[in-house]
Order: sequence, then structure tokens, then C-alpha cells
Amino acid sequence: MKSFIEYIVSIFKGVWTLLVGMKVTAKYFFTPWNHVTQQYPENRDTLVMFDRFRGEVIMPHTDNNEHLCTGCGICEINCPNGSIEIISKSILTPEGKKKRIIDQHIYHLGMCTLCNLCVKACPTGAIVMGQKFEHAVWDRALLTKVLNQPGSKIAAGVKE
Repeated sequence: MKSFIEYIVSIFKGVWTLLVGMKVTAKYFFTPWNHVTQQYPENRDTLVMFDRFRGEVIMPHTDNNEHLCTGCGICEINCPNGSIEIISKSILTPEGKKKRIIDQHIYHLGMCTLCNLCVKACPTGAIVMGQKFEHAVWDRALLTKVLNQPGSKIAAGVKE
């Protein structure tokens, strides 16, 4: 008799959990205006991503082709899987001092986990997370990008 009662109780618990799940489904069915579902790819031109979205690492440049990167390498050190590679070179300033500048700031998107640790660690704010999210390519080599533009230089007033 006891096993029969347990059997009936388990049936009622199963029906109860089914009704709880159907309550959520019914709420979404009868209030379609409260959804945040995007109709992608039909709305590709008007799609706006959230501010907290992490798409890829980018290095913003000004209109004068200036960036904020000093080549300190902190982002490269903080990257957990080696997605960032900084190639720097030394130049002589007019005062005769040696100064390190970046030659290439290489970013391997194919290895990146989009963890944002490099962006948080950057002392000058030279790199940020971009909003681009379509990264499908046939050739994996296209996922390796040089973030600093050709001929770019460090912006005036950036402390090294």
C-alpha cells in the first residue's frame, strides 16, 4: 500500500513540474511584446549589440592615426592563452634617448576566449572590446589581425 501511495505522489509531482514549466511557456506565448529575441540575419543592418557585449579586441585610432598603446606588454602577459603578441622596436628620440614603440600589435582571434583580461589590464586604455560578432572565415589565417594601423604613432600626452 505504501508503494502505491508513493507512486501516486510521484505522478502528482511530475504533473506539478510540468505545469510550472508550461506556466513559463504560456507567459512567453501570451506576451510576445516583452521578448528580446532578434530576427537575425534579417535585421543585420539595424542590429545594435549591448554595451557589455565582447566581440573582439580592437585598438581605436584617432583621425590623425594615433593610438594610446605604449607597448608595455601588460596585455600580452595577462592573456591566459597567448592571443596577444606585441612586437616592439627601439628608436632614438631627438634628445638621444632610446624609446620603445610598438612595431606590430598582433591579435589572434582564433585563440581568444574573449575573457576581457587584456582590456582590464591595459594601463592606458589602448585596447577595447569591439561590437563585431561575425567572424566566420574559411581560412584560419584571416583570424590573425594586426591591431595598430600602418604608420600609426602614439598619441601625444600618453605617459609611458
